[in-house]
Amino acid sequence: MGKPQARQRSDFKVFSPITTRWMDNDVYGHVNNVTYYSYFDTAVNGYLLEQGVLDIHGGAVIGLVVETSCQYFSSIAFPDAIEAGFKVAKLGNSSVRYEIGIFKKGESLSAAHGHFVHVYVDKETRRPVSLPLELKNVLAALI
Repeated sequence: MGKPQARQRSDFKVFSPITTRWMDNDVYGHVNNVTYYSYFDTAVNGYLLEQGVLDIHGGAVIGLVVETSCQYFSSIAFPDAIEAGFKVAKLGNSSVRYEIGIFKKGESLSAAHGHFVHVYVDKETRRPVSLPLELKNVLAALI
């Protein structure tokens, strides 16, 4: 396995702008590593909400994060304008693996990239369920 490399914008299907906040910076003067995971969630869940396939209050099915990782290549800091690019790397019966890149606005290489896996479960029982057809169709377009 080779050394991880920053990703190109062209590696991703959809982009969402994200506003950095003062509180995102840590004492070292850049966005703290844990904040990137918040950016991942914000980009993907925001997109699913916009597409009308995620109902965070009344939906019977929810996605739980069961795996995540992130690799860092260059610093970002408040007040940088950033964009999260993402795509679906794998679509299963009840799960989806997203790959996400965090870019300074206009930059061609990712400052960081990673992935997370959602397993979709019944909101009440927390047992895996098949992806709802509307959700699966939206996700399939991002492969």
